[in-house]
Amino acid sequence: MSMLTMANTTLAQKKHYTIEEATLGLYTNLATESIKQASWQPETNNFFQVKDSFWICTNVANGKTDTPLTLRQLNNSVFGKDSLKSFPQIQWLSKDQIYFRWANRIYSNYQGRSGWISKELPKGAENLYVSPFTEHYAYTVENNLYLNDHQVTFDKDPNIINGHSVHRDEFGIDHGIFFSPKGNLLAYYKMDQRMVKDYPIINWLSMPAQNHNIKYPMAGDSSHQVSLWIYNPQSQKSIAIKTGKPLDQYLTCVSWSPDEKSVFIALLNRAQNHLQLNQYDVQSGNKIRTILEEYDPKYVQPQHGLTFLPGSNTEFIWWSQRDGFMHLYLYQTNGKLVRQLTKGQWLVNEILALNAKTKEIIITSSKESPMEKHSYAVNWTNGDLRRIDFEEGYHNCIANSTGTYLFDVYSNAQVPKNSVIRHTDAKWSKIILSSKNPLEEYEKPITKNITLTADDGTLLYSKLILPASFNPKKKYPVIVYLYNGPNVQLLKNSFPETGNLWYDYLTQKGYIVFTMDGRGSSNRGLKFEQATWHQLGTVELLDQLKGVDYLKSFEYVDASRLGIH
Repeated sequence: MSMLTMANTTLAQKKHYTIEEATLGLYTNLATESIKQASWQPETNNFFQVKDSFWICTNVANGKTDTPLTLRQLNNSVFGKDSLKSFPQIQWLSKDQIYFRWANRIYSNYQGRSGWISKELPKGAENLYVSPFTEHYAYTVENNLYLNDHQVTFDKDPNIINGHSVHRDEFGIDHGIFFSPKGNLLAYYKMDQRMVKDYPIINWLSMPAQNHNIKYPMAGDSSHQVSLWIYNPQSQKSIAIKTGKPLDQYLTCVSWSPDEKSVFIALLNRAQNHLQLNQYDVQSGNKIRTILEEYDPKYVQPQHGLTFLPGSNTEFIWWSQRDGFMHLYLYQTNGKLVRQLTKGQWLVNEILALNAKTKEIIITSSKESPMEKHSYAVNWTNGDLRRIDFEEGYHNCIANSTGTYLFDVYSNAQVPKNSVIRHTDAKWSKIILSSKNPLEEYEKPITKNITLTADDGTLLYSKLILPASFNPKKKYPVIVYLYNGPNVQLLKNSFPETGNLWYDYLTQKGYIVFTMDGRGSSNRGLKFEQATWHQLGTVELLDQLKGVDYLKSFEYVDASRLGIH
């Protein structure tokens, strides 16, 4: 048998994806094996995970393993019967406190107490937040806020909303309830959107289709008005923070001082080109000072709150793109810039933890490549930077609260998923799960990483994905798949190599797929992302046309059947 015949026989034996597998397979039957409910017990080196019906604890410093809780024990203690068929999502509040929500109840367990404490939530309770160090829990029912069984706000108009996320979840905002560090006070957003016009949302799944109006502030029209309030459970009174006018400014980066005496808010004007970070007194609501200001002729895009150094009420880490890339700066609350902590033509992606002993911030960043993410330690006294992991690819990490260990799950084009425990001194690591390739039995396309150049010289990272049985003498229809939008990145060095089983599915149907992260997409710095400012649809198209020209240079591309999606 010739080598060509053998190769064709091998291809014929490989499976093709169904449409369901191409769209949902990575989350269902083709998902890589994962550690379930990975978490760190606060203030310890104890790593927790769920295996079958057991909640397992491993002290990664000495390797000792224990089983603090089984599903049977939990069922017997909480329900007296087998109500739970699998472990609920257990959340840590502090070293000695855990809780989970089941149906309309919260179940909490405090070390040193026997059994679980059960608290009932009213019907329709949403946005649940539980405070560490106290027994307070806050939530919303429709448009009003509650603390424990006490109603905090009493707004009857449904367009005055308390305790919800605001500003359409922009500027890093994803919630509207903020417990103070010790749990003694509660900050919350109040949003008045009565002045905002209705926007129709059609539900096409019902028969006949139904309309549901939402409040959506269109450009040039009236926007909602947001304020921040502080509720004191002892006095059972709320006060408004005096953020001033204009009333339609954006309030973001809400952060508490560790001593609970101040709250910090970033005020962003509606034009989004001027930001003020202000400090306010939580007893009076009065402004104490403006700590810093940021301007940009196009836009300022705050994404993160303040991170205070351990044991300090006056020194904090501030995120800024002022030098063109998202970096960290050490500030004092009196407005003094101490130093820039990270610098270079790369971005900081996350702050994972702070290590008080080594005076290091544990971060992830794109320093090695915009298509990869790695973990680093940054010394906050001198800015020294060192890498923690060493494997190429895309690393998603969870740090313990002391910043001494990471749970690192990474993949790359060849590695489906490795789950690793590593010390942040970078001297020790251990793979605790090496996941098998769930796509092994499926036909794999040929993937080529391509770098093109935009009109202004900017590098454009791209992928050319060819059918497994590719024949350069044959002509193929081509699909260009793109999303050059803000805060989106399609191309990464992760598994699967193509980035999307939908691409694989198309190649199995005889198509070539081309995809590019053009200007306007994320993780490449401010100049790259701001290229689309006031010209959406122009720069992105020019970049994609560079890709189209590249494709047309190949004889195997059927230019008459080239589609952009």
